[in-house]
Amino acid sequence: MRAEKCLNIGDLERCARQRLPQPLFDYIQGGSDDEITLAANVTGFDRYALLPRYLRDVRDVDSSVAVLGSRLAWPLYLAPTGMTQMFHRDGEMAVARAAARSGVGYTLSTMGTTSIEDIGAVPDLPKMFQMYLLNDDSLNRAMVDRCRASAFDALCITVDCITAGNRERDIRSGLSVPPRLNLQSLGQFARRPEWCLNYLRGGAFRLPNIGDGNGDGNGGGDISTLASYFAQKMESNISWQHVEAIARQWQGPLAIKGLQSAQDATMAVEAGATAVIVSNHGGRQLDGSAASIDLLPAIADAIGGKAEIILDGGIRRGSHMVKALALGATACMTGRPYLYGLSAFGAAGVDRSLAILHSEFERTMALVGCRSVADLKAGTAMQGGAGARCNGGFHTPKDQPAPANSFVTVLGRRPVQSLNARENVPLSENPSR
Repeated sequence: MRAEKCLNIGDLERCARQRLPQPLFDYIQGGSDDEITLAANVTGFDRYALLPRYLRDVRDVDSSVAVLGSRLAWPLYLAPTGMTQMFHRDGEMAVARAAARSGVGYTLSTMGTTSIEDIGAVPDLPKMFQMYLLNDDSLNRAMVDRCRASAFDALCITVDCITAGNRERDIRSGLSVPPRLNLQSLGQFARRPEWCLNYLRGGAFRLPNIGDGNGDGNGGGDISTLASYFAQKMESNISWQHVEAIARQWQGPLAIKGLQSAQDATMAVEAGATAVIVSNHGGRQLDGSAASIDLLPAIADAIGGKAEIILDGGIRRGSHMVKALALGATACMTGRPYLYGLSAFGAAGVDRSLAILHSEFERTMALVGCRSVADLKAGTAMQGGAGARCNGGFHTPKDQPAPANSFVTVLGRRPVQSLNARENVPLSENPSR
């Protein structure tokens, strides 16, 4: 299948599965422990139903939005993903250039395989750098200085990786970073000769963004070695004082990624953050935490417009983005969809993933009766009665706040099943889509 023949993100996922060695596909696809949160991120959107408004002029839909100091053509930032060159030799540069072509933002990871300076040189790209705080403040300051010198628009501090999540798929597969052949993985890689050739042509695997760029950047070894490396370098006692210090040094748009409680979101704003990224790290850290979409209304209420909110986790359709914005998000963030495209088709696959989501988003905007993001976010508050609130005949469970928007309502909860318990389910029915 060619990239342009893929009709949705699920098609790109299937192509990525066919082209990547199984250990690498599992690295993208997997979560922690029983993968309950991983599944909930996607299926959580199904609890929210769109309520269209008709007899409105939606001939010209404007999906642009201002976020993190930049104007985006449509409200999406591509999420930071580490070691992207593992999936295709063009790595982060292919993703960043595709983001620029689509008019969306791109977030470079501390664990990226392309340097801050190289991404900084990509023209017409709203760019953010995602920081894992290190236990050496001089290295943290050096990263901030490099971002300023490279004209990054925003910084993002990830706070939910104080210890590595238990990603059992990677342990079982014997995945190494960078990939190396061993008896455990030899057969899996041999079945994907095209990927092997592409990877060998990609040059040396490195992590150039740690500190001042002159250190060893040594993240090599198997998963246990990588975990040890993180344990040595990563700050395991992130405090609000760390956030305040970065905010003072940066003096620009600053997002905190990984917050899930309204209290933490409020404290982030008080510490100097201009944006909160509601995220559970794609279900790769704490399993059993709530779906990101379910956390959004309470955080939006707590912040009360004092900071921007970006919803990260589970985005597989443009309609998911519409629901997130109706529930209080300023923009959305996604990682797996573009990694599927990159893994399967390189830059053309990233372009296709963004084209799919963009067209779905604008189509859904028109179908619900919104000409702009401002129209979508201006929905009227839902009316509530004792014990439950209702809108359009649907009732909100007592333990879940109703979304304050006339374009979306809440359906009843349904249990989320572990992905590990669904290993034999056809891919088209797999909730990780």
